[in-house]
Amino acid sequence: MSQEANNEIIIVDDDPAVRDALSVVFSLEGYHVTSFGDGQSLLTAARARTPSCIILDVHMPGRSGLDILKELNAQDYGAPIFIISGQGDIPMAVDAIKNGALDFIEKPFNADTVVSRVREAIEAWVRRKESGTGSDVLSLAFPGRDSLTPREREVLAQIAAGASNKEAGRHLGISPRTIEVHRARIMEKLGAKNAADLVRIVMSEARGH
Repeated sequence: MSQEANNEIIIVDDDPAVRDALSVVFSLEGYHVTSFGDGQSLLTAARARTPSCIILDVHMPGRSGLDILKELNAQDYGAPIFIISGQGDIPMAVDAIKNGALDFIEKPFNADTVVSRVREAIEAWVRRKESGTGSDVLSLAFPGRDSLTPREREVLAQIAAGASNKEAGRHLGISPRTIEVHRARIMEKLGAKNAADLVRIVMSEARGH
């Protein structure tokens, strides 16, 4: 079972058509797909085992995708979680990212794009687990560090290294738009006015002020 779970993608959507479409696409790519129509089934499964990735609709009957992220403690969950959202749901998608979702996929989506983005995210996730973060920035005790989530620290390390949103996104397996969400939140938490200010705050600790 563990081998199967390593290649498992869990899809949660109350729309059977979406579940079926995504199941077919990922199955053809060689993934083992488990799909659920409600959040409670996901919570039970995700606590019993860790899949390669979870794809979760933000609008669910009963518990919303946001509720599920909180209950699953998505910030510390051992696999990337994508949120599916409609075009009018950007604020909700941003909330989902703040609550630990890795990235969001907008409806209507292109099947090939979803597969490539999920594959890249899984590969980046595995890479980071195997190599560790490997960044000095993450070990610095700069002011406000403890207010950042682990993912925000990873994004900050990319910004401090001079990466653009696109480069940071590629490295972390998430979209540039999601990097922008994290960047704005990091700047808000650390009281930085821009990216240069951000780097100055972090590096002041490295130089001993």
